Amino acid sequence: MLDRLEVAQQRAATIRPKVGGFPYLAECLRQVGVQRVDCDVPAFSMLYVTAEGSVLEQGPPLAQGKTVVPPFQEAALVATLRADQAGETTFPEFMAGSWQAGVVRYHVDLEGRTCTYIGVNGEQYIEHYPHVELPV
Repeated sequence: MLDRLEVAQQRAATIRPKVGGFPYLAECLRQVGVQRVDCDVPAFSMLYVTAEGSVLEQGPPLAQGKTVVPPFQEAALVATLRADQAGETTFPEFMAGSWQAGVVRYHVDLEGRTCTYIGVNGEQYIEHYPHVELPV
């Protein structure tokens, strides 16, 4: 699964447009068997869940030691999402903006094409993303 995940991520990096590229990454992951992605935002960890097992990808943590969790702010999260969707941010900047908006985790359902962003007290913001056809 590790090899297929790496190939999917590399493929997505080459075909996804700068603006609105996330659905291309999601579809590349779905096509190699990833069912969902669970992200722990302050830990910057991604869990790719498949029927064959799960793969953890660990990035550099956004918080260490004791840290006050920012309150969930839907408007700030939506602004972060729109900037990312417009190609104005990198993935680390998106993660930092999500954390600053009070998102502690998010789940991507690759079959249902939804992203659910969750605050520490269970607040949620759900966004649907479009289906895309990948080039052959």
